[in-house]
Amino acid sequence: MRIARTGRRVAASTAATAALVVAALATVPLVGATTAAPAAVPHTKAVPAIAGHTLVHGVPSPLPIAQCQAKWKIACYNPLQYRTAYDLNALYRKGITGKGRTIVIVDSFGSPTIQHDLDVYSKQFGLPSTKVDVVKWGNVPVFDPKNSDMTGWAGESTLDVEMAHAVAPDAKIVLVETAVAETEGTTGLPEMMDAEKHLIDHGVGDVISQSFGATENTFPGFDKGDFSSIGKLRYAFEDANRKHVTVLASSGDGGATDNTADGKGYYKERVNSWPSSDPLVTSIGGTQLHLNDKGERVKPDSVYNDNGAGGGGQSHVFSRPAFQNGVKSTVGARRGTPDVSMAAAVNGGAWIYSSFDPTATGWDVSGGTSEACPLFSGIIALADQAAGHRVGNINEALYTLYKRSAHHDKSTGIVDVNDGTDNSYGGVTGYKAVNGYDMATGVGTVDALRFVPALARASRRG
Repeated sequence: MRIARTGRRVAASTAATAALVVAALATVPLVGATTAAPAAVPHTKAVPAIAGHTLVHGVPSPLPIAQCQAKWKIACYNPLQYRTAYDLNALYRKGITGKGRTIVIVDSFGSPTIQHDLDVYSKQFGLPSTKVDVVKWGNVPVFDPKNSDMTGWAGESTLDVEMAHAVAPDAKIVLVETAVAETEGTTGLPEMMDAEKHLIDHGVGDVISQSFGATENTFPGFDKGDFSSIGKLRYAFEDANRKHVTVLASSGDGGATDNTADGKGYYKERVNSWPSSDPLVTSIGGTQLHLNDKGERVKPDSVYNDNGAGGGGQSHVFSRPAFQNGVKSTVGARRGTPDVSMAAAVNGGAWIYSSFDPTATGWDVSGGTSEACPLFSGIIALADQAAGHRVGNINEALYTLYKRSAHHDKSTGIVDVNDGTDNSYGGVTGYKAVNGYDMATGVGTVDALRFVPALARASRRG
C-alpha cells in the first residue's frame, strides 16, 4: 500500500488498492493478439500491491514523525527507527549485516531507476548502498512512466528493495523483473514461478521475497473443489524446499477477506490467498508500530488495519501442515496464516525514494504487507549469515521457537502481539491479536537481536 504523490500515475481508490496482487484468472490477450495461451496453464493478471491514495506530493526529503502527523495524520518512519524498533543495531556491531547472502525479489516490470534510487535512499540515512543485480525474465517491455501498471510495479520494486536493504545492508539483492504483458495473454504467476525455479536451480539467492498473491477462490476449478491449478504452480517452492532456499510471501492487505477476480471488490466471506497460504512458504503478516523519533516503542505493536489490513485466516486449499499442529486449536484442520509479522501499517509507514516517474520524483510513505515481506527477508539474510548456511524453510523452526516463547523463553526473540486489535476488513470479521498464536499476526513479531541467532541455531543445515 502506498500513499502516492500527485503525479504518480497509479490507480487510486479507498480499499481495493491496499490489497495484495490480484489474480484475474481469465486469459486476457493484448490488443492485436491472435492466439490465447494454452488452456492448461492457470492464467493470472498480476496487479501491483502498492497503488494508493494521492496524499503526499513532492516531498523533497523525509520528515519527522510529528510533521507527518500534522500534515497527513499518519506517523512515518525511517530505516534508522526500524533498526532500533527491531533491535538490529547490536547485530550490526557484531558484524551480522547480511554479508555474503543474497535476497531475491520478484516483481513484474521492475524499475529502471532502482540502483540510483537505492543509492539516494542509502545516502539519505547514512547507510552503505549495495549493488542491485537486475535479472530480466522474458521479453520485459521498455518502461513507460505513463503506464499505470508499470509505475505501480516500479513502486512495489522500490519498496521491496529499499526495505530489504534497510534490514540487511550488506546482503546482495537480485531484482527479478518479469514480463507479464505478452502477446499470448497475461501470464503472471506462472512466469514468476518459472523465474524463481530458474534462479534456485542456478544457486542464485538464499531467500525469496514475494509481495504478490492471488485469492485462492479465483483460481480455475476452486468452486468445484479442484485445486490442481494451484498445485501446478508449486514447483518453484518444492524446488526451494529441496535446495534449502527460504520462500516468503505477503499475507495480503485485505484482512480476513481478499480481492475478487476483477480486482475491484472483496469477497463477503473469509478467504485466503496464494502463495501466502502455501505450507512451503512462510506467510508474513502486518503490524502497526508505535514509535518515537528514536525508534523506541511508545506502546506495543498492534494489528495493521488502516487503508488495508494484515491478511490472515484459514486456507481453503491446504490442510493443516505438521508444523502448525501446536496451534491446531486456532487454525483447526486448515493451514493458517500469517506465520509471523512485521511493520505494514500506513499510519507508521516507511519512507522510500523513487525517481522512475519524472513527474513525481521524491519521497513517499509506503505500507502494506508488501513492506513487511521484504523487511523479513532481511531478517532471514542475517540469520543465514549468523548460521553460516542457509536456514532454508523456516516454518518448523519458527513454530518450535514459538512453543518455547509460549513458555516465557525470551531467548527466542519472538514477541507476542496481543493488544486485542484485529484484521477485520471490508465488512468481513477478522481475527484478534490475543495471547499466543492468532490469525491476525501469527506467532507475533521479532526482536532481531535474539531471534536471528535463535533461528540460526534452530534451523537445520542446508
